[in-house]
Order: sequence, then C-alpha cells, then structure tokens
Amino acid sequence: MGSDSDLPTMQPAVAMLERFGVGTEVRVLSAHRTPLEMVAFAQQARGLGFRVIIAGAGGAAHLPGMVASLTTLPVIGVPVQTRALSGVDSLHSIVQMPAGIPVATVAIGNGTNAGLLAVQILATADASLVEALAAYRAELHGQVCAKDARLLELGSAAYLKAMDRQA
Repeated sequence: MGSDSDLPTMQPAVAMLERFGVGTEVRVLSAHRTPLEMVAFAQQARGLGFRVIIAGAGGAAHLPGMVASLTTLPVIGVPVQTRALSGVDSLHSIVQMPAGIPVATVAIGNGTNAGLLAVQILATADASLVEALAAYRAELHGQVCAKDARLLELGSAAYLKAMDRQA
C-alpha cells in the first residue's frame, strides 16, 4: 500500500488470503515517497516467489500502475477512498492504464474482492484452491438462501427491525 492509512482498506485482502491459506507480505511502499524501494520490490518480486501483487493507493494512486510497469506478475489495484473525491480519483487513476501495462482493478475500498481475485488467479495452478473457492461460494449461497427464507418468514418490516437489533 502507498501509506499505512490505507491498511484498513487492505486488511480485508490480507484476511481473505489468510482464509485460503495463501501467504502474504504486507508493505508500505509509496510510488512518490519511497520510489526506489518500490522499484526494487517490484523488480525482485517474482524472484522472491511472489505470484500476484495487490497494490492499494488513494488520490493520485500511482502505486499499482508503477508496480505493474516494473513486473510481469499480475497486479490487482485497490482504489482507496479519499476525502476529496470519495475514491473516484483513485479509481480513475488505477483503471486508466495505458495499453500494454494492465492492472486488474476492483471497486473503491474493496480489499475483499482483491484478495479473492488473487486467490482465483492462484487457483489456475492449484486444485486445492479451486476446491476452497467452490466451498466459499457454497457458503455465500447458503447465507443468502437463509436470509431469503427469514425475510419470507418475517416480512420486510420485521426483518428490518431484526437487522436493527443485530447492529
């Protein structure tokens, strides 16, 4: 991430990777404040055994694109929400990469999907991750079906009241 203030956005990616047993390394590497360290990391990542990089940044959000320009590893960009433009600035910066240097980009603030996308990329060469992803999706399916059944049972007004009590 470009700053430690980005950690709340990036922690769900870490949690998702850990859930699937994927090793992580969490770093603060700023494209603007520590450019030499960022370059060294990006250039050495493949040799160090990295297979996917998730890079989150806000504002100018140059980190994902700069990292992608320095490695052939897949890079997933996470736009971090900002005060000035609510993260739209970050999203536009990350998603508008020039042809030839792609960055996969998730929604503003969505570290969870960044982690899942990284797992899906890794699953192309790991059958155990394929099985774990299928189990995760089945779990999500079950959660939504249970919510639907409860909504049908209670009706919308009572369901909303029950949700308010849980919050």
